[in-house]
Amino acid sequence: MFLYNMYMLFLFFLSFILFFFCLSLMFMDIVIYLEFIFLLSNFMSVEYVIFLDWMSTMFLSVVLFISSMIFYYMKDYMEAEKNYIRFIYLMLMFIGSMMFMIMSMDLITILIGWDGLGLVSYLLVIFYQNMKSNSAGMLTALSNRIGDAFFMLSIAMMVNFGSWKFMFIYDSGGSFMLIMFMLMLAAMTKSAQVPFSSWLPAAMAAPTPVSSLVHSSTLVTAGVYLLIRISSKMNNWLLLILLYSSLLTMFMAGLNANFEYDLKKIIALSTLSQLGMMIVIICVGSSELALFHLFIHALFKALLFMCAGAMIHNFHGLQDMRLMGGAMKYLPITSVCLIVSSFSLCGVPFLSGFYSKDLIVEVLSMSGINTMVYFIFYFSIGLTVSYSFRLMYYMFFGEINYLPLSCFSDSNNSNMNNSMLGLVFFVIFMGSCLMWINLNFPYYVILPNFMKMLVMVMIVVGIIFGVFLNWSKFKTGLSYQLFKSFYFFFSSMWYLPILSTKGVSLYFLKGGSAYFKLVDNGWFEFYGSMGLMAAMVKLSQSMQLLSKNNIKMYLIISFMLLLLLFLF
Repeated sequence: MFLYNMYMLFLFFLSFILFFFCLSLMFMDIVIYLEFIFLLSNFMSVEYVIFLDWMSTMFLSVVLFISSMIFYYMKDYMEAEKNYIRFIYLMLMFIGSMMFMIMSMDLITILIGWDGLGLVSYLLVIFYQNMKSNSAGMLTALSNRIGDAFFMLSIAMMVNFGSWKFMFIYDSGGSFMLIMFMLMLAAMTKSAQVPFSSWLPAAMAAPTPVSSLVHSSTLVTAGVYLLIRISSKMNNWLLLILLYSSLLTMFMAGLNANFEYDLKKIIALSTLSQLGMMIVIICVGSSELALFHLFIHALFKALLFMCAGAMIHNFHGLQDMRLMGGAMKYLPITSVCLIVSSFSLCGVPFLSGFYSKDLIVEVLSMSGINTMVYFIFYFSIGLTVSYSFRLMYYMFFGEINYLPLSCFSDSNNSNMNNSMLGLVFFVIFMGSCLMWINLNFPYYVILPNFMKMLVMVMIVVGIIFGVFLNWSKFKTGLSYQLFKSFYFFFSSMWYLPILSTKGVSLYFLKGGSAYFKLVDNGWFEFYGSMGLMAAMVKLSQSMQLLSKNNIKMYLIISFMLLLLLFLF
C-alpha cells in the first residue's frame, strides 16, 4: 500500500506543477526546445529532442492527474491480486511511454514511446492469464504492429530529408506526402479507426484500471495527438481519406454500442465514437478544438470507466448490464458519478462535455461539408445519446437480477469512491475553465435557428431510439423477425473482428506460407544459395582440372592485359 500512496502523490503533484508550467508557457508565448545530439555525420544526425509547448505540457498534466486518481482507485480494486507489484510497474511503464511520446518531436524518439505503448498494452491485456486474454492480447498487438510497420517505413524515408524532425520540414512533394500517409495509417491503427477497429473492444480483457487509463489519456489518444501535430502538413486528399474513415468509425461504434450488453465494451465503443469525432474535426481544420475535446474526453471517460469498474467489482466480476438493475439503491455514489459522466458524454448543458461537443458540432456545421457527412455526423451524435440512456435504463430503472442474497454498498470501497469524487469536480467544471485557457480566440459561429436547435433535436431522437430498442413489444412479433437479420451485422462491428482474425489467417497467413514454400524454399533456393553453391563447386572442379602450365599461361596473359590497360 505504501507504493500506491507514494506513486499516487508523486503523479498528483507533478500534474499540478505541469499545469501551472503550461499556463506560464501559454501566457508568455514560450516554446522550450532541447536537443541532445548523439551522432552527427555528413548526411544525417541522430539526436533526442524534447519539445515543450502549452499543448504537450497540458496533455502531460491531464495524463498524470488521471493516472494519480487511477493509482488511488487501484488500492481497492487490485487489493486481492497476487501480482499487484508487477501491475504497478507495468502501469508506470505505460505512463512513462506516453510521456516519452508526448515530449518528443523526432520520429525516432516518438517510436520508442510508440512501441513502448504497444508492448506494455499487450502485457496488460494478458494480465489475467487465460485463453480469452491471450487472444485479445494477440489481436491488440498484431493490429498495432501494422501501424508500427508504417511508422518505421516513414522513418526510413525521412532519411532523404537529412533529419527526422518532421515538424520543421515543409514540403508538398510526393515523397513527403507518402511519409504523411504512412504516419496517418500509423495513427489510425493506434486510435482504432476503420478498418483497424476490432482490437479496441477486445482489449477490454485487461483490468478495468488499465481500461480507464488506456481509453482516457494514453494508448488510443496517442494516434489523435500525432494527427494533431501533423495535420497542418497533410494535403486535401489525405484529409479526405481520414475524414471518411473517422466518420465511418464514429457511426459504426455508436450503432454497435446500441446492441451491446457488456458494460465495458459499451464504454469502449463510446471511446471509439469520440475518437472519430476528434479526427473529423481535425480534418475540418480545427486541431485546437480537437485537442480541447481530447482533454475533456479524458476526464469524463476516466470517470466513466471507474464507475463501471466499481459496478463490476461490487457485482463480483459481472459485466452484463441486464443483471445490474437497481444499482442506484445499493451504490448511490457510484450511480451519481456514472450519471454525471454519461451526461457529460452526451453533451448536456452545462457539463464539461457540452463546451467541446457543442462547439465541434457548430464549427462542423459552418465548414461547408457535403450533406452525407453532415447527416451521418448528426445521426452519430444521436446514437451517443441513445446508448448512454440505454445503459442508464438497464442499470438504474431495471430490477436487480443477480445474487439477491449478496450484500454490497459504496461504503466498502472508500478509495474507489474518493478517486471518483475527485474526478467528478473536474468533469463538471473543467470544461468552462479549459475553454477560457486553451482557446486563444473565440469562435465566431453564425448559424440559422434550425441548425442551432438540431443538436437538441438529435438528443431527443437519440433518447427515443434508445427507448425503442428496449421496448418489450419490439423484441417479439413481426418487427423482431424483420430486424433480427440485421442484428448480428450491427452488433459485430460490421464483421471487422471476423475479418481481422479469420480473414487475416485465411488470406495473409496462408499466403505467407505459400510464399515461403514456393519462393523462399523454391525458386530463391534453386537459383539463390543452392544455385550459387553448385556454380562455385563446378568452377572449383574445373580449375582443379587445369594443369600448372595452363595456369602459368593464364597468369601471364592476364598480367599483360592489365599492363596494356594501365599504359593506354
